[in-house]
Amino acid sequence: MASMSSHGSNAWTKMQNKTFEKALAEYDQDTPERWVNVAKAVGEKTEEEVKRHYQLLLHDVKHIESGNVPFPYPTTSSDDDLPRKRGVI
Repeated sequence: MASMSSHGSNAWTKMQNKTFEKALAEYDQDTPERWVNVAKAVGEKTEEEVKRHYQLLLHDVKHIESGNVPFPYPTTSSDDDLPRKRGVI
């Protein structure tokens, strides 16, 4: 397991993930100092932590695209679409 730095932790909040995604869109692979900028945008994460997070994201996407990860069941606002046991309303 990776060690925790004094500037951040291994845990990412939903807000940090959303900010990370936006920063990736803003600072593409041709941007000088890309990871420094992404880390500054996210806050409380180091350059190395955002690079590692990106590598994990790429790994996850690769597995999803290869069919190794099942898609989650769709959520609906109605129970009408849910499978039912026979004889149960």
